[in-house]
Amino acid sequence: MGNVFPFRDINVHASAAHYAFTSPSSPSSQTLVVERPSGDLRLNDGPLLGTKRVSSIAGILGIIGLGLDKYIITITKAQPVGRLKGHMVYKIIATEFLPLRDRTLHDPDEDNYLGLLKTFLKNGPMYFSYSFDITNSFQRQAHADTSLPMWKRADDRFFWNKFIQTDLIKFATGQVHGTGLRYGSRHGGVDPFILPVMFGMLRITSTQIKSSPLNFILITRRSRYRAGTRYFTRGIDEHGNVANFNETEQIIIINDGGGGLGGFAGGGGMQNGKLGSNNDQDLQVMSYVQTRGSVPVYWAEVSTLRYVPTLQIRGVEAAVDAAKRHFDEQIRLYGDNYLVNLVNSKGREERVKNAYEQMIKILVSSPVEARETDYVTDEKIRVLEGSRTTSEYDRLHYVYFDFHNETKGLQWHRAQILLDRLRESLMQGQYFRGVDLPGDKEGQLEIRNQQTAVVRTNCMDCLDRTNVVQSMIARWTMTRQLLDVGVLQPGQSQDDELEFRDLFRNVWADNADVVSNSYSGTGALKTDFTRTGDRTKAGIFQDLKNSITRYAMNNFADGPRQDGFDLFLGAYAPSTTSVGNSSLFKDHRPVLIQSIPYILGASFFLVFVASLAAPRPGSTSWPLRLFGLLWMAIGGWCFHFIYNHGMLYVNWPKLNTPRWATEGYQETLGNIRKDKLLGPYVNRHERGLSSTKLGHMEEGKTRIQ
Repeated sequence: MGNVFPFRDINVHASAAHYAFTSPSSPSSQTLVVERPSGDLRLNDGPLLGTKRVSSIAGILGIIGLGLDKYIITITKAQPVGRLKGHMVYKIIATEFLPLRDRTLHDPDEDNYLGLLKTFLKNGPMYFSYSFDITNSFQRQAHADTSLPMWKRADDRFFWNKFIQTDLIKFATGQVHGTGLRYGSRHGGVDPFILPVMFGMLRITSTQIKSSPLNFILITRRSRYRAGTRYFTRGIDEHGNVANFNETEQIIIINDGGGGLGGFAGGGGMQNGKLGSNNDQDLQVMSYVQTRGSVPVYWAEVSTLRYVPTLQIRGVEAAVDAAKRHFDEQIRLYGDNYLVNLVNSKGREERVKNAYEQMIKILVSSPVEARETDYVTDEKIRVLEGSRTTSEYDRLHYVYFDFHNETKGLQWHRAQILLDRLRESLMQGQYFRGVDLPGDKEGQLEIRNQQTAVVRTNCMDCLDRTNVVQSMIARWTMTRQLLDVGVLQPGQSQDDELEFRDLFRNVWADNADVVSNSYSGTGALKTDFTRTGDRTKAGIFQDLKNSITRYAMNNFADGPRQDGFDLFLGAYAPSTTSVGNSSLFKDHRPVLIQSIPYILGASFFLVFVASLAAPRPGSTSWPLRLFGLLWMAIGGWCFHFIYNHGMLYVNWPKLNTPRWATEGYQETLGNIRKDKLLGPYVNRHERGLSSTKLGHMEEGKTRIQ
């Protein structure tokens, strides 16, 4: 059997004809050779002659083809973050692009592609381990075939660099290469070069509760499907993938003697699952998984520069097949799904709530409803589920909680109402618990208990309200776990340990910030409650700053961020036939439209200058005042124009522009063309709006329908 784990160290050798990758710690292993400039792969027994060692790397992130060239992306710097059962986990800090060609042509699009990828990799929190599969929960790992290479065991949803590992995977499995070359039989020697990487948050902390040492771990894995930014990826796609889907696993490891960074040499014996015996020190793992994801219907929020974007929801019936695909996977992976919906019961969010509930009524058999009211709202809790179990979809249990109404006025303790409603379901759904098998070289756990249900939480963004509820459920579950293994006694809670209470709150607040940053561009809101247990005025002020930053990011910076996601994950394939002729990243708006923000800026400056300038002695001041008023009027008109034609000034994605964005842009531009004053100054045709440029919009429209 070949090496099932990736190489821990790789040397890169380069020549004009190829790159060669070897592992100095495994001298008997084969050398991976990437031919230049074709990108064809082969394995060589022993080192190659005529190559020069150029660097040592932590791993190969992948190989990606752009317009002019292919690039090998290597991990040049990785930071240890801690140990999981003795296995070191790393965070990617720096990467490098190795071109297959020595570029003689200069192509602006190629430079833009590289810039998007480098920015994405710089800001994206990515983690990996050479000997532990962090893409899978402990429960899934307990059922995995450990004889397979680690990349084959990785969860496809969270294997974030799988697209850019395609060339290596095809070579390993003997598939046809993109150049048409058939690799033939399987090449197991390439398996150790394929390193699965996870995108999300991972925190490993050694601590103790009631003098019992333990490791507290929190892992959030973001799905690579329908990944992107806040206003450009909402709802569900036709394959059943929802936006901002994350799996969060909270883990407690007792008696982990792995040592080293993140390890903890546990003390105190353990016997029959209880601490306190000196006869045994079995390592125990307890984990609990929650998920979050966008409401599974076709919906979008269209940015128009207004603070509240325009909400669009298509007919629920159109999304039934997609929702079935989504919940088929969720039920298969997690069992019963408790669908906690936290959107507002009134206002614009009510339409999303109603669409979700209509979808559940379609899916479950003979739906029955139960509603609880109180003095705050007429719909405190609403439960919707099937009255009988004749279908797999009857394992869906919808629970609505009017979060904002119930907790307004800083009454955050009222979120406990939801936990009280879920308590029985949480007890029935259980959690995973495993014990190390003595002498098992593979590190497999003996399963003592399994989680059979999951809580899937959402709000509009699946960020702020979702974070509060998930941390609340996680705290309750952890208390239950520690009671079950005897670390806590009845009536005790982990919150009794003030040091651990603060640790728990801060780790969950950090998790909220990481998830929020990757989706919205800012840290999460309401983290003051997560960190301190109270809603504070300082936290409200911080939320205001984050909200303003989100507005700016979502309107003016998220387009390139979305392009980075699409390029890295393979949602967009750069053209190799229009090198040097493409105008993909050029601004195709009429010059007048482009110039208005600059005129607005100039008007602010000139009004400021006029307000400071003093007239000469003996001269009148009215010309200066008239000058200032003139530019104030021009500035006011420019601001009014931009505000009322916001779709022309949103920084849209250039690679996969949403269909509704293109339609709104064209409609807004068409209205300007009809204007008697501005119409004559706006060109009737722009190359950027040609039918060729919009071809992928029609394809996207077909996919959605």
